[in-house]
Amino acid sequence: MTASCARRWAPLCRPESHFSSWCSVGILLGALVLPLPVSPSDACGDPLRYESMKLKGVAQPRYSPGATIEYECRLGYKLKRPPLPTSARCQADNTWTPLQEACTRKLCQHPKDLVDGAVQYVNGTLEFGSQVHYVCNEGYNLIGTKILYCELDGENVNWSDNPPLCQVMLCRPPPKIQNGKHSKSDQEEFRYSEVVIYSCDPSNGPDEYSLVGESKLVCSGNDVWSSKPPECKVVKCEYPVLENGRIVSGFGSKFYYKAMVVFECVPGFYLSGNNTIVCGANSTWEPVIPKCIKESPPPSTTPPVSSTSGSKPAVTTKPPRVSSSPGHPGTTDESQPPEDVAPLGGGIIALIVIVTLVGAGIVAAGLFEFLHTRKKRKRLKKETAQAARYAQVK
Repeated sequence: MTASCARRWAPLCRPESHFSSWCSVGILLGALVLPLPVSPSDACGDPLRYESMKLKGVAQPRYSPGATIEYECRLGYKLKRPPLPTSARCQADNTWTPLQEACTRKLCQHPKDLVDGAVQYVNGTLEFGSQVHYVCNEGYNLIGTKILYCELDGENVNWSDNPPLCQVMLCRPPPKIQNGKHSKSDQEEFRYSEVVIYSCDPSNGPDEYSLVGESKLVCSGNDVWSSKPPECKVVKCEYPVLENGRIVSGFGSKFYYKAMVVFECVPGFYLSGNNTIVCGANSTWEPVIPKCIKESPPPSTTPPVSSTSGSKPAVTTKPPRVSSSPGHPGTTDESQPPEDVAPLGGGIIALIVIVTLVGAGIVAAGLFEFLHTRKKRKRLKKETAQAARYAQVK
């Protein structure tokens, strides 16, 4: 009974059926075709992207013609005024309606002015993404962040850091010096470009102190002064003596630091070296004292005189000779002077004049040498006395 009541399932394609082979092929094709999706021919592509806007909500996998989407501003942006459209529609040609950028960058607050400095707007604006640079005036240090950026701060925008400060540069007191002081010895702090002046104390000895170096020092900032401090010390040079020369200017009994002396040579001598010398910091003359060198005598233009001793031979006279040549009656022989004439030749006269001039020159030179020697002795005696007094004073 049970066996007779059991449900019997007939195969879909009976083996004995005429269409069994075609049935199997149909089933196979159906299994292959059914999983393939149907390509949408009526749909828009992905929504367009914008710099200042983003799609509001979640993107859909398919937008049919007539579908509408909405855009909103990205972070750091706000809607323009007057407002522009922010919605787009899928058109019948499967394209989106184009939109303009409807949002603009937000602005950071105007930065505060920098005392003793300046603010530089690198981008020329305060918009989101811009930056400002801070610069201090000369003599000031910048304390803080030099560059600030306009960046996101939650839903708004703000500067990346607090503005810096400009702090004046300072110097500690300059060094103290021996035998001297500066003008602000009781001050503990010096501002940028502040000046101090050094001076020497009165000397307890016979010679005064000289200030060697820069008397003025300037605070260059951050404990740096413009130069080293000067020295106060005795600087004294020896009395300058120039043989065969004399002092033109700079006379004195003592020659201290930076004392200047100018020389010249006496006639007949020329100066070799610098005619001006200065007393240097090491108590020596700079440059060295020059020298007076004797000039060489100029070459003589006088013709040499014969050194042959004895009297000039007498001039003999002969009677004129009459030419006996035909056609020249009575012609005298011009090569012979007349018998009664004994003229002085031009050479004899010139010789007499030269001898006279040379003799006068010798006499004048001797007189000049005598007077010059006498004057030189007096001057040397005077300079010797001055040098002796200078040595006693020193």
